[in-house]
Amino acid sequence: MQIEIQAQNFSLTRALRTQIEQRLEFALKTCYRHVKRIMVRLSEVKEPRGSNDKRCYLEVILPGQSVVVVNTEDDLRVAINRAASRAGRNAMRQLRRMRSIKRVSIPADNDFARNIA
Repeated sequence: MQIEIQAQNFSLTRALRTQIEQRLEFALKTCYRHVKRIMVRLSEVKEPRGSNDKRCYLEVILPGQSVVVVNTEDDLRVAINRAASRAGRNAMRQLRRMRSIKRVSIPADNDFARNIA
């Protein structure tokens, strides 16, 4: 699983990078075989009311599609944890949908037309 992490307007420490990698591995452990790449973008959001929120943008790239999750919180670690949890649930949901679509396929040839008539 390839993880790309970018931080805007602050420095990315080794401890934060390790925490992100561990949290993503835990959240995506049930579907890690299908994950091609994960992009993580961390940034500070300065609101006009004076709060200084942290944003975690996650994009999990699966075969043929991607799952995007954005979470904004006061604490960066909370934003990372919640975004990773949501990304894990959404990735599993997308994989289940792909599997169910593959199972419901139209038979080849005109067997389908013959069975209807």
